[in-house]
Amino acid sequence: MKMLIYGLITGIAFGFLLQKGRVLRYDKQLGALLFKDMTIIKFMLSSVLVGMVGVYLLVDLELAKLSLKATVLGGNIVGGLIFGIGWGLLGYCPGTSAGALAEGRWDALWGILGMLAGAAVFAETFSFMKKTILTWGDFGKISLPGVFGINHWIIIVIAILGGLALFRYFERKGL
Repeated sequence: MKMLIYGLITGIAFGFLLQKGRVLRYDKQLGALLFKDMTIIKFMLSSVLVGMVGVYLLVDLELAKLSLKATVLGGNIVGGLIFGIGWGLLGYCPGTSAGALAEGRWDALWGILGMLAGAAVFAETFSFMKKTILTWGDFGKISLPGVFGINHWIIIVIAILGGLALFRYFERKGL
């Protein structure tokens, strides 16, 4: 029960940040898809960078255990295409469609229904996909630090510096 409460609290906080960052707005979504407004990209990249630091800090302090999933190109490519097509058609990605619905944008309901339908199709076809798509390009449980054989903090510092450079570029270009 305690974990559900933590999940609810972090979910509300994330939704609040999505709303405050104005990334729930259709014009921001469209701007990201057209590479004209990088608000959403900056929001997502900030989340990834903070998450990298937080996860590895917890792992290093032995407060959490890192559980890698296998890198499977077939699943990533097919899933990415479905995600991208859905985002392009609807104008919302999964997280922002839930937030947009919470703001009263009823068009986002189609995205949520699509996600539920997609999850049902995935569940029903999983045994087939496990023998086909989910075997294409299976690299196993890998990570960038593992591939390069270096400490994860080196990757994190490089990612943060790259992110900051990208943020600066976006600001200079007015994106």
